[in-house]
Amino acid sequence: MSSIEVYLIRHGKTICNEKRLYCGKTDVSLSEQGIKELKTLKSIMRYPRCNKYFTSGAVRANETFKILYEDESYEELSGFFEYDFGDFEMKSYEDLKENKLYINWIMDEIGYVRCPNGESKNQYKKRIKKEFNNFIEAINSNGYESVLLISHGGTIGTILECFYDNSKNFYSWQPKCGEGYKIIIEFENNNFIIKEVLEIKS
Repeated sequence: MSSIEVYLIRHGKTICNEKRLYCGKTDVSLSEQGIKELKTLKSIMRYPRCNKYFTSGAVRANETFKILYEDESYEELSGFFEYDFGDFEMKSYEDLKENKLYINWIMDEIGYVRCPNGESKNQYKKRIKKEFNNFIEAINSNGYESVLLISHGGTIGTILECFYDNSKNFYSWQPKCGEGYKIIIEFENNNFIIKEVLEIKS
């Protein structure tokens, strides 16, 4: 049985995080506070050195990578981009709380209701599951022992909900900006399981 280490790190803080705005497909940069916080985290945390590095391709993920890893190279995997909130992008709960379409979406426990011009929860989950399966298959076939992905809170939370422990929803799994998880993946007969999850935090 072989195993690999996969590190999942959430990008640094943006103005949308600070103002509690829905931000998925909107390609925003890190905020000044986010940059400052990442530099502080870099000075006190041991971010891992890996065989291969990846980002979701979002500006905020790429900027985070460059702060933490400077001149290291990375590959972009757009399938790990954050949830597409459609017409709810860059709006807050206060902006939307009387919008019937928004209320239908947040009250949907089954996951079929789409954000207008965006994704449903089930569509998003299906996309992340497919991308993660492809990701792990590619890592295994290339013989990497350790890889790191900088992506998004929703992405990381969904991976852990779908592949590790669905008794907690993806919101509960979301790490703070600049933090994340080390996960141990084991392979047997071309299948994989997440054997262990360890927090990476300050």
